[in-house]
Amino acid sequence: MPDLHFRDAIVDDIPALAALVTRAYRGDASRVGWTTEADVLDGNRIDADVLRHDIERDRSRVILLERDGELLSCAHVCEDAGAGYFGMFAVEPRLQGGGIGKRVMDEAERVVRDDWQLPVMRMTVIDLRSELIAFYERRGYRRTGVFKPFPYGDERYGIPRRDDLRFEVLEKPLR
Repeated sequence: MPDLHFRDAIVDDIPALAALVTRAYRGDASRVGWTTEADVLDGNRIDADVLRHDIERDRSRVILLERDGELLSCAHVCEDAGAGYFGMFAVEPRLQGGGIGKRVMDEAERVVRDDWQLPVMRMTVIDLRSELIAFYERRGYRRTGVFKPFPYGDERYGIPRRDDLRFEVLEKPLR
């Protein structure tokens, strides 16, 4: 893919990032891709204040992949309890399945492994999302059996359409 380049997000990128992440996961626009959460969650996928915090804090990067100034994909990585944490991963829905996401994941893992010298990457995924979990498993992540509650009542992360949502921690050794 010619003319692709990575850069770190800045505060001015927040509106475009929030729109991309929401488009990739929520509402009818997300149904173009395969990462949609529209059947289980409504509302926004990311909050501007949370995003600002992620951009500005230490040992945290919001990685953007662009082509000719167009935002194609993003992911957030940070250090969390001696491990890398991978989240807010989104690819423009019309481009999903074309290898862009794999490039962003590779870059996120490189940052955590090489720049921060951390031994493992973790993420949380809604455990009902079997197709998404299978994608991560193909990329070397393993289910840990550790579950975390969904933040019901905190609309910054969406409005649940069901009452059985929870996250499972996935993990991948980086060394």
